[in-house]
Amino acid sequence: MNALTALSPLDGRYASKAEALREYFSEYGLIRNRVRVEIEWLKALAANPQIAEVAPFSAATVAELDAVMAGFAVADGEAVKDIEATTNHDVKAMEYWLKRRFAANIEVSKASEFIHFACTSEDINNVSHALMLRDARDGVLLPALDKVLARFVELAHQLADLPMLSRTHGQPASPTTLGKEMANIAYRLRRARRHIADVELTAKFNGAVGNYNAHLSAYPELDWAAFNQRFIESLGLAFNPYTIQIEPHDAMAELFDAVARANTIVLDACRDIWMYISFGYFKQKLKAGEVGSSTMPHKVNPIDFENAEGNVGVANALLRHFSDKLPVSRMQRDLTDSTVLRNMGVAFGHSLLALESCLRGLNKLEAEPARLAADLDATWEVLAEPIQTVMRRYGVENPYEQLKALTRGQGITREALQTFIGTLAIPEAEKTRLLAMTPASYIGTAAELARKI
Repeated sequence: MNALTALSPLDGRYASKAEALREYFSEYGLIRNRVRVEIEWLKALAANPQIAEVAPFSAATVAELDAVMAGFAVADGEAVKDIEATTNHDVKAMEYWLKRRFAANIEVSKASEFIHFACTSEDINNVSHALMLRDARDGVLLPALDKVLARFVELAHQLADLPMLSRTHGQPASPTTLGKEMANIAYRLRRARRHIADVELTAKFNGAVGNYNAHLSAYPELDWAAFNQRFIESLGLAFNPYTIQIEPHDAMAELFDAVARANTIVLDACRDIWMYISFGYFKQKLKAGEVGSSTMPHKVNPIDFENAEGNVGVANALLRHFSDKLPVSRMQRDLTDSTVLRNMGVAFGHSLLALESCLRGLNKLEAEPARLAADLDATWEVLAEPIQTVMRRYGVENPYEQLKALTRGQGITREALQTFIGTLAIPEAEKTRLLAMTPASYIGTAAELARKI
């Protein structure tokens, strides 16, 4: 496929950046996981002494089965698709491929009708989807998030003591430090990461409508619920004992919501940093040969943060649709979830692009202390807060109102503020302390908090 003719930018312009997700969310990845589930199920049946019709597999046969799982290649997936062209059913095609693939193995050939035994397609699919999500989360998404989180922590520590004018409602407010603002983001992302990692992905393996109907028709004496629970748990998933034909996707929805929340934090951070760049609090490292504007040579645009914001929008639109749609199915089954589930990789792909773009932008940032200091020195009115608070302590009448009249909606100089302090009926030691205070020193515990993250 030529990247220039790709319909999706994930397979075109951004193909190299989304590459890590292909083995999990491509159709090849889905087929490979289906093969894995079918083979593991056959091995489990063969290892159960209550199923006498399937003789225990020799070590050599188990090794061959495992080798086919481990070595399943794109060419194998294409062979499955060739069979699907006739069956017009993807899971059945995979079953037929397995029977053909092991036709020369006498042990497997004798047990060939136990491939897909008592299973509905959704027994195979829901387990495969859970494995895809778990492996992509743990192998790609969380490591990418960890890099972004680590960079915010690094910035928090580096910039812990660098004072910065806050803005609430876009207006000058009590100062903080640039590092503390990075620490705020790091703390939020750390919590969001924990929620993503803690989602317990569930799977079912209980037949056409969740009641082991077919299983019990063949082996009524076997405790299928216990056996199948052990099977699902052996794959590292949580067993869902109460389902219709499909696993209800509630755990998936939890994961998608958790990823969307983390994405939203990234978006919020990118917008704030974009503003800090526009204020001149940060400058961006230059990259040789890079162009910021086709007509304005001076431009160094914050494109990485803009790219991250755009990709979060696409990702979260999909993730939230998944969360709303997937847990809903008419009675025991409808097919509306099938095509939606095929787009999981699209949502994860745009989430990954957002994280990588954010990280790229973060790695270009260099703080501009002089610009930060200039803003602080131009806003002495922010010291109205500590002055009126000290006045309250010592019983000065109408402290808030006095500072409001002095400062609200107007700039004020250091000299004017210090003159006002000199008139206050408060202890001299307190006057001295207030007179020594500057916007840059009025940062509370911001620096300590930033260093502790």
